[in-house]
Amino acid sequence: MLCDLAPDYIKSIAPYLPGKPISELAREIGMDASAIVKLASNENPLGMSPKAESAIQEALAEVARYPDGNCFLLREAIVKKFGVKPNSIIFGNGSNDILELAARAFLCNGVESIYSQHAFAVYPLVTQAVGARGNKVPAKNFGHDLEEMAKAVNSSTRVIFIANPNNPTGTLLDGDQIYSFLKIIPRNVLVVLDEAYDEYLSNQKKSEAINWIGEFENLLISRTFSKAFGLAGLRIGFGLASPQIIDIMNRVRQPFNVNSLAQAASAASLFDDSFVERSRALNQAGLHQIEEGLRKLNLDFIPSSGNFISFRVGNATEIYNELLLKGVIVRPVANYEMPDYLRVSIGLFKENEKFLDSLESIVKTK
Repeated sequence: MLCDLAPDYIKSIAPYLPGKPISELAREIGMDASAIVKLASNENPLGMSPKAESAIQEALAEVARYPDGNCFLLREAIVKKFGVKPNSIIFGNGSNDILELAARAFLCNGVESIYSQHAFAVYPLVTQAVGARGNKVPAKNFGHDLEEMAKAVNSSTRVIFIANPNNPTGTLLDGDQIYSFLKIIPRNVLVVLDEAYDEYLSNQKKSEAINWIGEFENLLISRTFSKAFGLAGLRIGFGLASPQIIDIMNRVRQPFNVNSLAQAASAASLFDDSFVERSRALNQAGLHQIEEGLRKLNLDFIPSSGNFISFRVGNATEIYNELLLKGVIVRPVANYEMPDYLRVSIGLFKENEKFLDSLESIVKTK
């Protein structure tokens, strides 16, 4: 059969499973979609910035033309926002695309990447997809054990993936820890620092890693517009690194990999600080609301620096399915070696309330 011609490392990949869409659950249980709450995919419950929406409307007239393959206007916006050089930026179809480009550019058969237990599922996926080996280092308190990850580096190591904050656990490494880690990692090993949730951090905890690009030529920072900026459906992210790293990654990047609407919306939303601040404030209030609700139910949870919380229940699959029947979609995380946990994204107050009320009604029957 034709499929037998695929390499074994491709055939053995377990595909990434996204959160269940509202429309799919509505069809399955016969519930009106408006009554369903989706808290599974770490999306911004406020939607997108009004400035992004206006930019999309203006850009619609040009959708018959190919987008700017160099993302000139967005590139200028990022240069202005972060003070980086134009040739230190690469754009992707979501930050997942940045992670895949890094793997395609620097990994191959016979070499390996390093990532943490309980870290983002895409790291092992992109590693395996190019025929490289993955070296999973045991987590420390559900987070990255940087000391052990540094010890794991060997002559075959080419890439290290670090998520900060981490998904799905929400753990956060402070800047001093990461800086010290970078100082001891060989310069021929690429360190990919995935900061998809950085906009949700307080000013005191926000990453300073962008300031380190000039010092560490082996550092790649991955960012996204899918989370706090609310543009998940447009699929756009970007990477920041030394020009040498960006040059190599651009050689495997598909032309026109970022559509014109995404470029316009992200450039506009990048400077809508009031929208991002509202998103951050809503998220902090929602984290507190759900934490308090979980405490009332005597359920353990992992304190989170993202826009989600992972909480422990003894029969996670059963409770996940019962929540679905009540019109609440959360995320199972058994594939992260957390079989007793579910992850819930932070929503609007009423959405969080429905989740907690539904969970309470289920837990009380157990």
